[in-house]
Amino acid sequence: MPFSSLGLDPAMARAAANKGYAAPTAIQAAVIPPILQGRDILGAAQTGSGKTAAFSLPLLQRLASERPTAPRRLRALILVPTRELAAQVGESMRGLAQHLASSLKIAVAFGGVSINPQMMALRGGADVMIATPGRLLDLVDHRALKLSAVSMLVLDEADRLLDLGFADELGRILALLPAQRQNLLFSATFPAAVRSLAEGLLREPARVEVQAEPAEAPAILQRAIEVDAGRRTQLLRHLVQHEGWARVLVFVATKHAAEIVADKLRKAGIDAEPFHGVLSQGKRTQVLADFKASRVKVVVATDLAARGIDVVQLPAVVNYDLPRSAVDYVHRIGRTGRAGESGVALSFVSADSEAHFRLIEKRQGLNVPRERVAGFEPVETQAPARAPDSNGGVKGKRPSKKDKLRAAKASAS
Repeated sequence: MPFSSLGLDPAMARAAANKGYAAPTAIQAAVIPPILQGRDILGAAQTGSGKTAAFSLPLLQRLASERPTAPRRLRALILVPTRELAAQVGESMRGLAQHLASSLKIAVAFGGVSINPQMMALRGGADVMIATPGRLLDLVDHRALKLSAVSMLVLDEADRLLDLGFADELGRILALLPAQRQNLLFSATFPAAVRSLAEGLLREPARVEVQAEPAEAPAILQRAIEVDAGRRTQLLRHLVQHEGWARVLVFVATKHAAEIVADKLRKAGIDAEPFHGVLSQGKRTQVLADFKASRVKVVVATDLAARGIDVVQLPAVVNYDLPRSAVDYVHRIGRTGRAGESGVALSFVSADSEAHFRLIEKRQGLNVPRERVAGFEPVETQAPARAPDSNGGVKGKRPSKKDKLRAAKASAS
């Protein structure tokens, strides 16, 4: 199916081809026609599905077809949860917009850096703004930006926006927008908060849920190695040195762990850097640039890197610490095996995390064989005792207030 059959004009079809899309992906084929028709969208798709191009191509075509104004008025607003995703979406949209006959000004704004350059970039206005919610409101408060002419709103990774506590900011932003506009909401998962947001935001939306076909599924080899928790860093060092991986993205649970593990790898002679939210934006940008250019071999990251980070030809992802939720597991391993490449996703499983990994397997319909590496065979065979009402750290399974009251009553009787 050619892109032209979806209603895209030749310029946008060429932009898609130059982006590397030989044919529309499932999400692109599903959402481009209704977006061009002006319909609201409620969309779900697997990571790496081509979602950014799916909303960018029709959005840019519609804006280019409108008569420009002087000064420019902001007509399209794209809200994203993280700085890295904002930069990535901005880079992608600017690349696609190069093929338009009329020029569109695309601005990107996020926190963690000085607001002054972003305000300077908005002199003369902008056609498209890609922003994190907090910094967008900062720009509005500084009178650098008005939202009164926005005709298209995109919420990308709506579940992550709400997870990161942006609900109040979203409410303030929506109150500043015109009532008549096209709304596009994309989310990987649809918990109650996202469903409630969609119900209040969207008008008779086209509902699109795209599951990857078996032939389209990423070629990711999933492995699980049994190891004592105290020997994970030694095992990681061994694997980095002997598996032949050019680059490795390692996920840990905390910022402190990211610093400690990266430091130990550096002391072993491995180029490694931590990546977490406490780092300055300049440092985070530099780490990602060095990683993409293979100047850094290992990046040890919190879940900040689980979404919105696109590293071409990343051969391996390691779950040093297991993610709290099964959904986060999917996003983590989705950093490898992208754009038709193959990859390895490896998880360290110790005695105290075995039950949690079995739960991840159950929720994702997986059965990952356990492996052992010579010299790193686990000695611990029993998980530490947990409190009766403990959920083992599994997100979404915390005991409710009623459960706690029942447990307290039972223990008192």
